Amino acid sequence: MSPHRSDAPLRTAVVGTGGIARAGHLPALRTLAAEGKTEVVAAVDVDGTAVRAFADSFSIPYASTDLDAMLAEVRPDLVVLCTPPAVHREQSVAALRAGAWVWCEKPPCPSLADYDAIEAAEKGGDADPYASIVFQHRFGSGARHVRRLLRAGAFGRPLVAHCQTTWYRDAAYYAAPWRGHWATEGGGPAMGHGIHQTDLLLDLMGPWSEVRGMAARLVHDVETEDVSTAQVRFEGGAVATLVNSVVSPDEVSRIRIDCEHATIELTHLYGYRNADWHITPAPGVPEATAAGWRDFGADEPSSHLAQLRCLVDDIAAGRRHDTSGPGGRRTLEFITALYKSAFTDTPVRAGDIGPGDPYYTELHGGAPGWAPAGSGEEDHA
Repeated sequence: MSPHRSDAPLRTAVVGTGGIARAGHLPALRTLAAEGKTEVVAAVDVDGTAVRAFADSFSIPYASTDLDAMLAEVRPDLVVLCTPPAVHREQSVAALRAGAWVWCEKPPCPSLADYDAIEAAEKGGDADPYASIVFQHRFGSGARHVRRLLRAGAFGRPLVAHCQTTWYRDAAYYAAPWRGHWATEGGGPAMGHGIHQTDLLLDLMGPWSEVRGMAARLVHDVETEDVSTAQVRFEGGAVATLVNSVVSPDEVSRIRIDCEHATIELTHLYGYRNADWHITPAPGVPEATAAGWRDFGADEPSSHLAQLRCLVDDIAAGRRHDTSGPGGRRTLEFITALYKSAFTDTPVRAGDIGPGDPYYTELHGGAPGWAPAGSGEEDHA
């Protein structure tokens, strides 16, 4: 496929027509369609009845249960994957080979090996089609404002941080047959729930150097964990704690970063606005300086729309999107390292996990008590 013409709408196919497609992706695509930037031309789902109903409801001209047939017949510019993580590698590679850009829901895929295989299917040029991940918390106006100030050194050095995703999921949630299993959900709260807050923390704090993790299965009868914690050291010297949970009735998502000259706090649940960010200056910081820090500008919530707008602009400009390539891989590498540390009771450094390491191909790493039943390792209790 030749490079996309920047003045033409991106002809887009939605793959997977469940809740996240309806609630997150399609509204964003339709907003940008009204601006002449996207055009939804196809929908694909394994359920023929569901995909036809989806296409009829939203006036999408092409509906199919066959991804390969759609790619060959429609030749979309952009493929939006709203499917379970177990099929992300196969579907991303198919779309890339058909000459389409990919925007893939989290979790990215079940392993670093899968992620690297997707990257290998790209041609490599910034203007060539590539795969990117849905990490929308990077793209709200609040994150953009704080990231700009952090990188400019306005707050001084980051020193200590806390990242918390403490949510509640009951037995009914895990009654869905694909949930709670490594092969189909991709992991527990470290991978499937806290990944957005973790990604935002890493984006704000910069490269991490070491993680020491713990994981537990405290309530739910599942293969994966339902709680995880971690201690993290960053290359700049700062340290942080992470907590991910699906057993917490008082639900909250929170990031706090203490710097030399200010504390930055974000508290929300599934998405933030500017008002959810708070900046507390250290004693001695002039009020005029603090007032400038608190001027976030126009309020753009963290959302699929906020990220998709940036992705579409990047494709038109021939730029790499922030959550593609290494920008998406770093979060998956961190979560993989958290699991390895938790299941081996050893610290893991950035770059430690590569081909030949069991955690490179499976997030449970074959660990006794965590590997799936029938894998040849000890079954979990």
